[in-house]
Amino acid sequence: MPGLIEDYAVIGDLQTAALVGKNGSIDWLCLPRFDSGACFAALLGDDENGQWRIAPAGNDGHCSRRSYVGNTLVLESVWETAAGAVKVIDFMPQRDRAPDVIRIVEGISGRVEMKGELRLRFDYGSVVPWVRRVDGRRVAIAGPDSTWLRSDPEVHTYGRDFCTHSEFTVTAGERVAFVLTWHPSHEKPPALVHPYEALEQSLQDWEKWASQCRYDGPWREPVLRSLITLKALTYGPSGGIVAAATTSLPEEIRGVRNWDYRYCWLRDATLTLNALLASGFQQEAAEWRDWLLRAVAGDPADLQIMYGIAGERRLPESELPWLDGYEASLPVRVGNAAVEQLQLDVYGEVLDSLYLAQTCGLREKKHAWAVQRALMDFLESKWREPDEGLWEVRGERQHFVHSKVMAWVAADRAVRMLELRPQLQGNANRWRAMREAVHREVLRKGFDPVRGTFTQFYGSRELDAATLLIPQVGFLPARDPRVAGTVEAVRRELDHGGFVRRYTLEESSVDGLPGGEGAFLACSFWLADAMHRVGREGEARELFEKLLSLRNDVGLLAEEWDPVEGRQLGNFPQAFSHIGLVNTALTLSGSGVVR
Repeated sequence: MPGLIEDYAVIGDLQTAALVGKNGSIDWLCLPRFDSGACFAALLGDDENGQWRIAPAGNDGHCSRRSYVGNTLVLESVWETAAGAVKVIDFMPQRDRAPDVIRIVEGISGRVEMKGELRLRFDYGSVVPWVRRVDGRRVAIAGPDSTWLRSDPEVHTYGRDFCTHSEFTVTAGERVAFVLTWHPSHEKPPALVHPYEALEQSLQDWEKWASQCRYDGPWREPVLRSLITLKALTYGPSGGIVAAATTSLPEEIRGVRNWDYRYCWLRDATLTLNALLASGFQQEAAEWRDWLLRAVAGDPADLQIMYGIAGERRLPESELPWLDGYEASLPVRVGNAAVEQLQLDVYGEVLDSLYLAQTCGLREKKHAWAVQRALMDFLESKWREPDEGLWEVRGERQHFVHSKVMAWVAADRAVRMLELRPQLQGNANRWRAMREAVHREVLRKGFDPVRGTFTQFYGSRELDAATLLIPQVGFLPARDPRVAGTVEAVRRELDHGGFVRRYTLEESSVDGLPGGEGAFLACSFWLADAMHRVGREGEARELFEKLLSLRNDVGLLAEEWDPVEGRQLGNFPQAFSHIGLVNTALTLSGSGVVR
């Protein structure tokens, strides 16, 4: 059975990722891409839906300790037993042609008997492959999928109950390697990977990449681990960054808010760019900007809130009824119907991102301004309409304050681009007029003067943590009393165990869904950031340190936190949470990008 969400660590090859539990079991892996069908789906069901466990024989519990090796994505899990100590090294080397999962068992002391169980189940745990032995390797084939398992010769493997079992013994200094390789079943097997050479190369590759980090503030370790996690969630061929490596991990245990996050959201664009640029990762920032430009190209009316990892537009949502869900949280979904929603904030995100890229020195793309101008032409005629808002509510459309603020951001950044580069073609006067009109309307309709706070949407009493971004995007100065009032209202009314909910959850809520959710970690980071900006530096640091304490033993965060049960919730690891961590650390350290 799957462990707690925080029991998992992530390994990956910049095209997909696997989750490895404290018990030595890989319970989630999609091949060959983040958004492919899972061959290990025990995370959303049970062992029979696919998993691969290697641990000391007779030990059904957790490892004694684990950690990443230095600044890498190579995981070491150590078991200490009565017979001796052993560690399992898990990683996925950056692929040449095929994805590989490599597991190396190394004896530390004594003599430890080890056991492995490999249950391959393609298409999210629904397909049991045919397994046979070929040239000393076990080959599993079903439909389009094929895997090859290779192990050192001293390992005894045998099949039983649709499972490949491994038995072997390691003594101090001995190493035993397993390599699982996927490839399309109609193609010839790829060249074999040397596991020990691949390990050394992976360590070098990650350390070299991490050495680019120029953040040297008081929180360097969590910042760098978060940046490594963002890199792990990057689809290398396109530069797109997925929101998380998983689907359907619940925002409430046994609840229905279970979404597929293996896609790229435009709402993350500016915050992601800021984190990468301010930390020294220019190439990753440029690749993300380039992905953004490719994804949004076309008719501005067709702009989506999210896209596939290579920019795909069709992400149809469906349910997988054969999976029982994480701790009985149903339904299990793949695809995301929110792709069809209207969210006006994404226009502001795109223009803000491209403005940030321009002012921070990224090499200019010739067609970028044409894209921005087309988006502005469309937004001018649409910004007064209601939408579904940043949080993809599945209730009625509303005039969300954050959406209007981001429409202001779009006009503001378009005007700034013309002021920065007068040779560009555009109607600055018309965009200034739009900027002023949006600003007036938001202050008149989106602010509650009695309570002294911005609200979730026009005419509502509900609050929205997204309004914490108002000073960050420049809509109002941080020391404006309306900003201070909003910060205090959000801190007080959206509090959930010392952290922050996204918005008010009531029966009358605009949300449109039953049940609840945990404290939203990205919003909690926004609160720390906003408190720092309004002059509450001590409280900001205190909240930030509390948030850091929620990371699991290898520095990872999910989407949300349950302060009642004291556990992580939602898809994992969550890019939005780690982006929030990096940007708030930069703000508190005084080293963020000034916009």
